[in-house]
Amino acid sequence: MRIPFSSMFITSPFDALQEHAEKVKECSWAFQQAMECYASSRCDTFEEHRQEVARFENEADAIKRRIRGHLPKGVMMPVEKFQLFRYLREQDNVLDSVKKAINWLSFRPEVGIPKYAEKDFFMLVDSVIEPIEELTIMVSEARIYFKTFSEKQRQKIKKIISNLRQMAHEADKREYSLVKKIFKNEQDPITLQHLVKLAEIIGNIADHAENAADMMRAMLSK
Repeated sequence: MRIPFSSMFITSPFDALQEHAEKVKECSWAFQQAMECYASSRCDTFEEHRQEVARFENEADAIKRRIRGHLPKGVMMPVEKFQLFRYLREQDNVLDSVKKAINWLSFRPEVGIPKYAEKDFFMLVDSVIEPIEELTIMVSEARIYFKTFSEKQRQKIKKIISNLRQMAHEADKREYSLVKKIFKNEQDPITLQHLVKLAEIIGNIADHAENAADMMRAMLSK
């Protein structure tokens, strides 16, 4: 028989997981602004956006350390501790990919995005932001489920997971389409390599969000 978290903890670990998810979402919004700035020749605040992403990442790391360091020992939990940590790792990998993408942009700050690829890059960024926003909703609903174990709530989360997977699939398609366009249009080999790598890193953001959803599905099935 499952034991509700409320009977074992003053604060559920899922409270901190949601706090971490919110930081991931804030970080992704900062990256979205940085991407818009990078593509504009009139924007001179890219480095400020990059520092904001770094700040959110540091704040999320502090939450991650708190989760790992404050789970009680020797207490029965409704999910395995390794599952909780694997979920946290994938959610944190979303943030790591966001940071990696903006750092990759910073290597060629003067180049910007070619006009032929600008719209597609914005569409790709939007498509990876959507599953991150869905991720925060999923964690919020999971907080409720692991206190009540309501079957209705469980089905609600499974629906969110399904939506998130579909969003990640759409992001994959946008990434594939963008890379094809880059190879078709780009003549400079350095720019080609930079843009293709950028598209792959951005696409990985949605992949890790989907991996986190898969881990949540595993926790629900226990």
